[in-house]
Amino acid sequence: MAGAVTSETPAAGPAVTLRPLAVLKKKMEASTAMAAPSRDGATSAALPAAFERLFVREYARVAGIAYRVLGDAAEAEDVAQDVFASYYRSHDPEASYAPAWLYKAAAHAALNAVRGRKRRERRDAIAAGQMARVADPEGEAIASEERAEVRAALVRLPERTATLLVLRHSGLTYGEVAATLGIAVDQVGTRLRRAQEAFKKEVLRDHAR
Repeated sequence: MAGAVTSETPAAGPAVTLRPLAVLKKKMEASTAMAAPSRDGATSAALPAAFERLFVREYARVAGIAYRVLGDAAEAEDVAQDVFASYYRSHDPEASYAPAWLYKAAAHAALNAVRGRKRRERRDAIAAGQMARVADPEGEAIASEERAEVRAALVRLPERTATLLVLRHSGLTYGEVAATLGIAVDQVGTRLRRAQEAFKKEVLRDHAR
């Protein structure tokens, strides 16, 4: 299932620059509920240095996982921001489980975004209006339909199965997938094969309709 989650998505996520961190800081500042609590109970909009290091280290991969599912860079970055904000509220930025938590949360959040996406019809309408301007409108229409089929099949799978596929095809190693899902490394290959078979069945079911 090479590139099965989306055919247009690169393995790497958006480049890590100061902009995503600045955006997150602004979100924090805009919400008093998310202001960082100090030890004496006061609040501050400043982010702990440990959290900033975590953000810079993991942002590209978290956003890349979301992008694998969504196929939309802006939407993937929104998901990544929300995932980091959620982690910040309840977890230690220096916790050993931080990367696994972030990867799993990104996959779940992106899958949920696809399931609840209300903009699909508007996007399809815009794409239809652009068809006349592309060099190969028939080819573009086929590619767009294939991407929609992939996402539709993916979100019909059980959450854990879909998450496994998203994580692996986002470039995570077997070890990283195992740590994220809380399973043994030697179980990843078997579970991945089963997940790929389930995914293919869903795709074929669409074609049979």
